[in-house]
Amino acid sequence: VQLVESGGGMVQPGGSLRLSCAASGFTFNWYDMSWVRQAPGKGPEWVSSIPPGGEMTYYIDSVKGRFTVSRDDAKNTLYLQMNSLKPEDTAVYYCAARKGILYDYNYWGQGTQVTVSS
Repeated sequence: VQLVESGGGMVQPGGSLRLSCAASGFTFNWYDMSWVRQAPGKGPEWVSSIPPGGEMTYYIDSVKGRFTVSRDDAKNTLYLQMNSLKPEDTAVYYCAARKGILYDYNYWGQGTQVTVSS
């Protein structure tokens, strides 16, 4: 099983980034997929989830209206479009997979760094 994130980097406040997470080794379209971030010196923070089918999406309040999660089951890939980035969005962003919202995460990626700074 592999989850490989990409697309992180350094951007100025107000800028945009698109994160990708390529999945392999499990039946991607069966799994609830999430983005979780960890800022320096802080614990992990759930950011967004998209269940199988992709018809519903969920976000932490602090990113609503700025971030958009999506999935392409044909490509086994999860995305996070991040717009209007703020310095407080600076963190390592991880993608994670679980069988459902009541389950613990089964699989994690290695993370990609997002730094928002002028």
